[in-house]
Amino acid sequence: MAVIALKCPNIQVAVVDISVPRITAWNSDQLPIYEPGLDEVVKQCRGKNLFFSTDVEKHVCEADIVFVSVNTPTKTRGLGAGKAADLTYWESAARMIADVSKSDKIVVEKSTVPVKTAEAIEKILTHNSKGINFQILSNPEFLAEGTAIQDLFNPDRVLIGGRETPGGQKAIDTLKSVYAHWVPEQNIITTNLWSAELSKLAANAFLAQRISSVNAMSALCEATGANVTQVAYAVGKDTRIGPKFLNASVGFGGSCFQKDILNLVYICECNGLPEVAEYWKQVIKINDYQKSRFVNRVVASMFNTVSNKKIAILGFAFKKDTGDTRETPAIDVCKGLLGDKACVSIYDPQVTEDQIQRDLTLNKFDWDHPIHLQPMSPTAVKQVVVVWDAYEATKDAHAICILTEWDEFKNLDYKRIYDNMQKPAFVFDGRNVVDLEKLREIGFIVYSIGKPLDAWLKDMPAVA
Repeated sequence: MAVIALKCPNIQVAVVDISVPRITAWNSDQLPIYEPGLDEVVKQCRGKNLFFSTDVEKHVCEADIVFVSVNTPTKTRGLGAGKAADLTYWESAARMIADVSKSDKIVVEKSTVPVKTAEAIEKILTHNSKGINFQILSNPEFLAEGTAIQDLFNPDRVLIGGRETPGGQKAIDTLKSVYAHWVPEQNIITTNLWSAELSKLAANAFLAQRISSVNAMSALCEATGANVTQVAYAVGKDTRIGPKFLNASVGFGGSCFQKDILNLVYICECNGLPEVAEYWKQVIKINDYQKSRFVNRVVASMFNTVSNKKIAILGFAFKKDTGDTRETPAIDVCKGLLGDKACVSIYDPQVTEDQIQRDLTLNKFDWDHPIHLQPMSPTAVKQVVVVWDAYEATKDAHAICILTEWDEFKNLDYKRIYDNMQKPAFVFDGRNVVDLEKLREIGFIVYSIGKPLDAWLKDMPAVA
């Protein structure tokens, strides 16, 4: 919305939320999320044609176009538990729009939703329409956190799906004219509703699949003495495959990949396509395998026990340049180590202690509900300390696990870190960011995903 306001000075944009603290933060100097370049955009437009408000009904009533970006968590109980999307928040948003509207509106799905959601929303709006005409569009978001502003300034494509009726076409053209302020016409794709909804799930499934493919190869590389970075480089040189999303790691995270694939699996099952569902399930299975393989490697290398040993965790966000911890592999790795009674010291430049404690105590999928509906954090995890400096985190530690590829972790003074650690000192690099040879010269025993194993690690095989 901030970028639309910046690029379309003649359009009034109001961002509304029922959460007072959240809107207060958006109106303050300290924005509630970290995203490179976002501060400048918001501060340039705020108060001119970009407004943040808790008066939801007033702004919805006045709007011509309503973008809906509410949470669509994975259901934890009932039909489709563990896979299907929970559309509770979507439905209540739709009913509220129908209730307060006095003029025709275009309602745009921005949340990632299962295929056919638009149809359900359309029914709710039409059955409660009081003669008002609603058009539903699907306009999925393809930005990536950490590069979101650039992705919005120069999108690969903008996708708009709508009904194949005169009214639907008119609504598509209206939204298209908004994006056309800065996106070249040939980059705005228009489709039917189902294609737009499915394209988003498919794009995320393909991206996650690439990560799982290279991660599966990383296990084979370790077993055979191949180097996954060299293999990925050779594979990525094929122009049909390309080099992106071929970095082996401890696993993918983020709010969408797992959720969208589970959704895809559920839709396939509901449409009588178990073979297709099974195929996509493997992408998540490999991701879970990669995380547990990493934990097993840590424990096995350290004489098969991490009990009461201090382990430094560098990085908690699911990737660099964001403070987002949703579904981050760090959660499962930390839980695995804590399950073996380790003492964990965590440092991430953008994640607060409160957030880390919440993440380590919340149940699966709870994070995807609005904060005021989440269970209150039970007692903090005692064996977890959160610090604001990498040197503090690693002091007296037996091992370091690098779980986010923050640039600063490449340039740490590892000699200083080594001198202040217990010996033997281990580095488990879950993001392949460190210079292996340099660290080995200093004296570290280093495990790097998909790289030929240290002699030490060969003697201490990780048992699955």
